[in-house]
Amino acid sequence: MSSAAEDFDHRQVSRNHHHTHELPGGLFLRRARTSDVKGIEALVAPLAGERILLGKDTVTYFESLQEFWLVVDPQPDGSEVLAGCGALHIIWSDLAEARTVATSPDYRGRGVGKAIIRQLLADAREIGVDRVFCLTFETGFFGSLGFEPIKGIPVSPEVYIELLHSTDEGVAEFLDLARVKPNTLGNSRMIKYL
Repeated sequence: MSSAAEDFDHRQVSRNHHHTHELPGGLFLRRARTSDVKGIEALVAPLAGERILLGKDTVTYFESLQEFWLVVDPQPDGSEVLAGCGALHIIWSDLAEARTVATSPDYRGRGVGKAIIRQLLADAREIGVDRVFCLTFETGFFGSLGFEPIKGIPVSPEVYIELLHSTDEGVAEFLDLARVKPNTLGNSRMIKYL
């Protein structure tokens, strides 16, 4: 006699979890894979060089890979061009950050960034997060998606104290700690309430 666990098809769940969404213009939105890390690094590197995004070590991309969604452009030879990326990083029970959001210059104006942000917001809702923040220079873009400037620190004093224990730089920037101000170079803290 087999148990329910033995009868359960884990491959089917895995296929559904890593589904692909077709977007207008022949682009596809999909979860990141380990083979995508080099492409993500290459996409982010120029923005990190301009201090628009924070640079990360390769190991950090691998450690957070499950947070990433990509927009890709399939090529006739079976390869893909990476058009954009973004990640949803959970900070607290009701708070997450949309981070490492980048679009290739060749694909700007084609809805790549909006598709990624909408997916990150859908993921946030699905797991029970009701606020998503970002640190950005692109205030018009995020504003068009319902983000608004953060005033103060929108967490309780108890949560603030807990968040101070985090080693994550995104959390420090969310808390507006003085030690990270040289890294932000004037970007804006924005939040969307779901």
